[in-house]
Amino acid sequence: MRVHLDVLGWLYVLTGAFGVLTGASLAVLASGTHAAAIGGIAGPLAGPAIWLLVGCGWVLLAGGITLIVIGRRLAVRTRRGRLAALVAAVPLLAVPPFGTALGIYTFWTLVNDDARRAFGQPPPTPDTIRI
Repeated sequence: MRVHLDVLGWLYVLTGAFGVLTGASLAVLASGTHAAAIGGIAGPLAGPAIWLLVGCGWVLLAGGITLIVIGRRLAVRTRRGRLAALVAAVPLLAVPPFGTALGIYTFWTLVNDDARRAFGQPPPTPDTIRI
């Protein structure tokens, strides 16, 4: 199980790094579009396109940084890291193909008794389970 938890942490860091790089590239595209609009080369839709590129870039940058932090917390086995990874896996399921695979792998890895023990949480017993 230790290997799966380490791999999951590094996959979150890698996914976050790609998000940060994509966000930065959208910022470069926004600045190029802005320069083209100032020079009169771009058309009338340059303004909304710039705002769209900046907005998407910020979302990807923030999401990438968040995934990197989650990955680091998974690597050191903090309870909040496990919870944050489980929460982040839900929207990742909607990002095919890699996000879907990462979300499924997150649930497969973190929702079992060995993972709970690794993060310092006792597995549920029949006395603690309420229906």
